[in-house]
Amino acid sequence: MFSLTSRQDGMARPYGRRAGAGGDFVLPRWLRRPARFMQRVNAGEVEAPRYAASLATALLFGATAIYGTIAGGHLSQVVQGVTARTGFAIAQVHVAGNRETSEIDVLQEIGLDGWTALMGFDAEAARQRVDSLPWVESVAVRKIYPGTLEVEIVEKTPFAIWQEGSKLSLIEQDGSVIAPLRGGRYASLPMVIGRGAREAGPAFIAKVVGHRDIAERVHAYIRVGERRWDLRLKNGVTIKLPERNEELTLATLSALDRQSGLLNRDITSVDMRLPDRLSVGLTPDAAEAHEAAMRERLGLKRKSGARI
Repeated sequence: MFSLTSRQDGMARPYGRRAGAGGDFVLPRWLRRPARFMQRVNAGEVEAPRYAASLATALLFGATAIYGTIAGGHLSQVVQGVTARTGFAIAQVHVAGNRETSEIDVLQEIGLDGWTALMGFDAEAARQRVDSLPWVESVAVRKIYPGTLEVEIVEKTPFAIWQEGSKLSLIEQDGSVIAPLRGGRYASLPMVIGRGAREAGPAFIAKVVGHRDIAERVHAYIRVGERRWDLRLKNGVTIKLPERNEELTLATLSALDRQSGLLNRDITSVDMRLPDRLSVGLTPDAAEAHEAAMRERLGLKRKSGARI
């Protein structure tokens, strides 16, 4: 342990490193002035200020309070309280980019109480809370001093309506559920129905969209047995597609419709599940008319045969 001073020839000199063969130590330069001050205090040459003890006690209590605040994790609350009451409370919140997301829900997730200070406000934590709302794709929360909070939202884009039993939900292009369908704003979106339709629907819809004349007529895409698809057209006709070669089947259907107007006829279904045949289901009126025409045709043949 180094001594602070060494007296030689009746003079006191500060030391901190070895000065010569006598074993003296010279203090570093930055310690010399405090050391000289302490020597003067010890010698009675320095008189303490009148309220030094009170000031020291106040500093001790203040330091203790600060330490307790930090150790107890209350520093942010203290900063919030002090700054809010000195003109830095959040007075305005600007929310932009929200169409489906309620501004009330955004404010609730931000969590303001009227005395929340902008300086101590955790913008990242607020961003994460707002980001958890159903329609929010991404969000930015910015503090603008002295008292404004800016929230900019990018919402998800619905791709289709997914029906599960009697429940209708909006889904994204990757099949992720956004929120339940409410109102008629998105009623024109394609509908996917059945088990597995939410996951497989977007990829299949993309195939059908390649045949625009068919896609424009489709009301719903129905997943059957998680293996294949039926197309329910807006006029009520059901197109039954095979498990494989969907694109080739769609191209064949499109060609038949262009040539003979198949999908505009008085029919209920077109069964294309078998590769070598096509079955058409007729409406009751069309079936009755077809049966009458066949009877008339057969009757004419019999008469012709009788004359012969």
